[in-house]
Amino acid sequence: MKSLLKKQQVNTAEQKADMPLRAVNYIMIALGVFVIAGSYGIMFLEKKVDGFFALFVSPITLVAAYGWIIFAILYQPKNKN
Repeated sequence: MKSLLKKQQVNTAEQKADMPLRAVNYIMIALGVFVIAGSYGIMFLEKKVDGFFALFVSPITLVAAYGWIIFAILYQPKNKN
């Protein structure tokens, strides 16, 4: 009886030790960071405060990339067990 309880305790401890983020999450986060860095980099290369990219393209890509990163953190892939 005691061995059965110990096995159940070990199994629950193993289940709690799972990482909250998986490889898919890290890839999605890296993609978002890459888009953010690229957007700021292109704004830096344009060197105009009132340029086309700084006023129209960059705000959209930055908001979308930050939203993508939030989605990537909250995303939980389905288990195929």
